[in-house]
Amino acid sequence: MTRSNGALPEWAYVAIAPEASGVIRSNPEDFSVWELPSVKPDGEGNHLWLEIRKTGANTNWVAGQLARCAGVSVREIGFAGMKDRHGVTCQWFSVGLQEARCSDWKSWSIEGVEFLQGIRHGRKLRRGTLAGNRFRIVIRRLEGNTDRLLETIERVSLHGAPNYFGDQRFGHGGLNVERARAWLQGGGRIRRNQRSIYLSAARSFLFNQVLSERVRNGSWNRLLDGEAAQLDGRNAVFTCELPDAELERRCRAFDIHPTGPMPGRGDALCRREALELETAILEPETALVEALAGAGADAARRSLRIHPAGLESDLDDDVLALEFSLPSGAYATSLLRELVTVTDATMLMKSG
Repeated sequence: MTRSNGALPEWAYVAIAPEASGVIRSNPEDFSVWELPSVKPDGEGNHLWLEIRKTGANTNWVAGQLARCAGVSVREIGFAGMKDRHGVTCQWFSVGLQEARCSDWKSWSIEGVEFLQGIRHGRKLRRGTLAGNRFRIVIRRLEGNTDRLLETIERVSLHGAPNYFGDQRFGHGGLNVERARAWLQGGGRIRRNQRSIYLSAARSFLFNQVLSERVRNGSWNRLLDGEAAQLDGRNAVFTCELPDAELERRCRAFDIHPTGPMPGRGDALCRREALELETAILEPETALVEALAGAGADAARRSLRIHPAGLESDLDDDVLALEFSLPSGAYATSLLRELVTVTDATMLMKSG
């Protein structure tokens, strides 16, 4: 398998690599994200839930600024998910007000942050309390085969795209995968935050390996006998016994999804054909799989595909605008990868 950058292989495409290219994040508004919360505040309680619009600021920095404004520890700040600073994001935070020095959020001022609304609630906003995200992404300086690009957008709208973890999961050049491998298989002490990063990078790498092979053999978008299928929008997983026309219909309707492994200790949940295939794909990485279990990571499953809800496109000369929604945990850049080869303008500025 060809290595594209450091430790990372060239993950398989459903058809062939895109024949069009362009630039994203030419300005912050070109990468806009709206959180789709799974819980809404009810108007009562000691936690203030704030919907904010941030530009050019990352989530942890905003959390620190909110703590400063309220006069509380940053531990009293909650949010559902991390968001990149390179873009415009509408995102929810919560502020525990039990010991706050200032609860008048309308008087707070944070550079790059606009306060949209504030509502009380009884609980802190927890990580993962998110149904998904709505994206508007503008790709500029588009060139190449735009006819095929539009055909691919239509195909992805109908059939979805592989649910790869994005390259940002693996660190620059995939270095976190190699660091994870060295730590898990060689031992040694690391900081607590590094442990989480390395476990995540290793498990995500192995998931992408399985998904890439299933893209190659054409099974990423259908059930195998013994498949551990996931209910759409939920973490619930069950084992499929095929043939079963009803399960296959539900899969085509995106009501259930085939899954891949997030390796660790515990039952892989798949059986027969699906288990045999996963075992064969991961056989070269047996030592890493066993090390993850030994490190205490719990086995889990992740959908092999993403289906962008409400995918809309607008092509005007050399500018393509895309709007779509994705479930929590899915990467917009992984969807883009199937459509067009993009260069990130923020990376060009850093290299320049």
